Amino acid sequence: MLENIRLSFQGIFAHKMRSFLTMLGIIIGIAAIIAIVSTIKGTSDQIRKNLIGNGSSKVKVSLNQAGYDVSVSEVDPNKVPLLTDKMVEDMEDLEGVDIVVGYYNSEVYDGVYYKDNTTEGVSILGTDNKYLEIEEYAVTKGRGFIESDFTEYRNVCLVTRDIAASLFNGENPVDKTVELFGIPFTVVGVVAKEDNFDMNVESVEDWYTYFGYSQTGAIIIPKCDWQKIFAYDRPSNLLIRADSIEDMSKAGKNVADYMNKFINTEEEGAVTYKAEDTLEKARELQELANATNSQLIWIASISLLVGGIGVMNIMLVSVTERTREIGLKKALGARKGVILGQFLTEAAVLTSLGGFIGVGAGIGLAFIIAKAAEVPVSISIPAIIVSVIFSMVIGIVFGLLPSVKASNLNPIDALRYE
Repeated sequence: MLENIRLSFQGIFAHKMRSFLTMLGIIIGIAAIIAIVSTIKGTSDQIRKNLIGNGSSKVKVSLNQAGYDVSVSEVDPNKVPLLTDKMVEDMEDLEGVDIVVGYYNSEVYDGVYYKDNTTEGVSILGTDNKYLEIEEYAVTKGRGFIESDFTEYRNVCLVTRDIAASLFNGENPVDKTVELFGIPFTVVGVVAKEDNFDMNVESVEDWYTYFGYSQTGAIIIPKCDWQKIFAYDRPSNLLIRADSIEDMSKAGKNVADYMNKFINTEEEGAVTYKAEDTLEKARELQELANATNSQLIWIASISLLVGGIGVMNIMLVSVTERTREIGLKKALGARKGVILGQFLTEAAVLTSLGGFIGVGAGIGLAFIIAKAAEVPVSISIPAIIVSVIFSMVIGIVFGLLPSVKASNLNPIDALRYE
């Protein structure tokens, strides 16, 4: 085998230009496939990161009516159950669920003031530190909530950075007092999301594709203070952390189904719980990208077929040129298997070499496309391995006919060939 490989390289380098032209179809086909697969994988990875973050397994289970999220302040507490500690414990025992936390939210457009300043569009959240942990909020100024804020029902709040900028006009908001519907709350800290991935959002359409709703700044109060502003106990939205990213869909559905057991879901216009299935949304977008680009892979594969035909052609020429050499080997006792193996090895080495060159060209082409089109790229190691193996298989398949022809030559006729 090693001798056959040595002879194959010897033959390839003896006819460099002919060998390169023979490999060109293989090189182009492999390069095109590697470039396409790399951009597909890069795009899919970016979609996944944009939708579910880098390693985050949080899922929101929100109150929903007719396909739209509703504020807890708009929900009839007689028709949707109030969240209890027992319900939280039960849900944390469900398959795929790690942590469950309830929270209140309401988007308001008036009633939030600092001195004479107000802001249009703000989310008021009633929650605790467990929510802040799962949502990956970090305190950038001041402090977060402490236990006594809850046990003593203190009127304190946290604000996000955009609220700090718009409502306080550049002042440090810590220790300042804001009015929430006439009730004073002391700002104890400023928080911001600990985003650990790059969001590839380049347009309004991208924003709604990835999130499906508009983002507003938030003022976060202890959930025990919610009744001070909105007067009544309200049903909670739920934020859960799944055991893993793969369990997100299952965990969200299990929690939503559990909560909906306490609701008359058959009632017209009923408000029910619905899980935000970002994992499924990621899969759908990835499948759409894959379906579109798989056609390009098939088109690129045509050049591999053309390259295989080129290999068959050049191997037939090689058999013709080396007819006397084959005859001499057979006259000296070389068996059919030896001749067959020599020519099959030469064809496989030729296409494998083309495969390696194609992989290098494909990686370079992928980065050029990524730079020119401003799309993410991610090199797929399995695709590289499969491409090289596939190029070798092409050599064997298309080199089989010439190899069989060489092995079946009559030694006497071959020696007399001119």
